[in-house]
Amino acid sequence: MPRSQRNDNSIDRTFTILADILLQLIPTTDGEKEAFTHYRDGMSAQSEGEYAEASQNYYKAMRLEIDPYDRSYILYNIGLIHTSNGEHTKALEYYFQALERNPFLPQALNNMAVICHYRGEQAIQQGEPESSEAWFDQAAEYWKQAIAPSPSNYIEAQNWLKITRRSKE
Repeated sequence: MPRSQRNDNSIDRTFTILADILLQLIPTTDGEKEAFTHYRDGMSAQSEGEYAEASQNYYKAMRLEIDPYDRSYILYNIGLIHTSNGEHTKALEYYFQALERNPFLPQALNNMAVICHYRGEQAIQQGEPESSEAWFDQAAEYWKQAIAPSPSNYIEAQNWLKITRRSKE
């Protein structure tokens, strides 16, 4: 049984019913409808920490979805799963792919910056100050790009950029 048919709370059931009605009303192909169903099931599984199930649904959605914009969100969510699993290199690959299809995903840039910042912190702990600076510089670039379209977001990143004097570079 698809995850969307086994929702446990009324909000999820309501969302599922509304999404199903919209899918029937909006002129889309059967493939697009199936892709959306897999995407929705992936989001549901991901929100419950069921990353393997979420990944399977996202990969199924990727095989069916043809719209680059919609594909960008699927790729972004796959990146989130890899980030949650500590697979940062894979996560970065998926965030890059998402941005190739949709350059207006500041959340992907933010997550890329967080990974780079984390790697900078790791480099410090390993006694590699030059490497850490390179990672921090890369984090700064991603955060600047994430902040540019929405200056009221990512306040902590903005503070970090100011404190480390990377905000104007």
